[in-house]
Amino acid sequence: MNSKLGIIGVPLDLGGNHRGVDMGPYAVRHAGLMERLRKAGFEVRDFGNIDVPVRGELERGDRSARYLKEITRVSKALCERVKTMLEDGYTPITVGGDHSVALGSVAGVTAYRKEQNLGPIGLMWVDAHGDLNTPESSPTGNIHGMPAAVALGKGPEELVNLGFEGPKVEMEKLVQIGLRDLDPFETSLLGKGIINFYAMSEIDAYGIHDVTMAALEKATGNFLHPIHLSFDLDALDPKEAPGVGTPVEGGLSYREAHLLTELLASARLQDGSPVVASLDLVEVNPILDHRNRTADMAVSIAISVLRERPLRLRPLH
Repeated sequence: MNSKLGIIGVPLDLGGNHRGVDMGPYAVRHAGLMERLRKAGFEVRDFGNIDVPVRGELERGDRSARYLKEITRVSKALCERVKTMLEDGYTPITVGGDHSVALGSVAGVTAYRKEQNLGPIGLMWVDAHGDLNTPESSPTGNIHGMPAAVALGKGPEELVNLGFEGPKVEMEKLVQIGLRDLDPFETSLLGKGIINFYAMSEIDAYGIHDVTMAALEKATGNFLHPIHLSFDLDALDPKEAPGVGTPVEGGLSYREAHLLTELLASARLQDGSPVVASLDLVEVNPILDHRNRTADMAVSIAISVLRERPLRLRPLH
């Protein structure tokens, strides 16, 4: 992992219904993100926050894609900031904000790699939800339920074409982990078997170790390409992370989440480089949290996935 980390906050709450997620970047910083990463041996720079308009001053716009104009503007700004961070040698950590922040972070990472001829990137999506809706399928019009679809080239043109025209990720390199609350369209889409996903039932059956390793193989193209990790804190069980807007019972335990990230940190591509090239931490809502527990969990996840350390698992027999 690059020893230079860049933090960029995106206090965006326009993608969903719950107020308070705009305070996520503050809460995660308050939980010691900078200090704890530095203690882990990283050089860390805080790039501040992307400017986000205040919800109360805006019109919702089209009911099928609420606040599309404003979210597009924020996503463009984030895309450019992420590209600049990468050009300056920083590994970007994007702190939301609702999950629509991934529109800009994924666009920025993939646009940079395209400009530098670095090849494709995989996308690991750790989330209770699929985020695979489009304006035509969404029951709410909330854009935080659409960013995975946009990464695949499906959705509003202005979002799909952020950074460069067309999809940002090849379909076979998107892998979703932790799913347990899907809309009807998402259930139908995933049922076709064209998108790689691991529901909580499969984690229960096979264990987080085997699921993570299988997901890594797919997202990296057999360990050829790095991944962008987009981690929604609602992937965790609400007992572990109560401060999220859309909690769903039966999520990842503390240890499952950390074994997942430890496996990512210890894995290597075929050329010996780290697997994780960039990171989102999203949907932390301090209004709904208890003693900043979810923000603290977000910091722990960041350290776990970024800190290089060999994971030595002894044989059972």
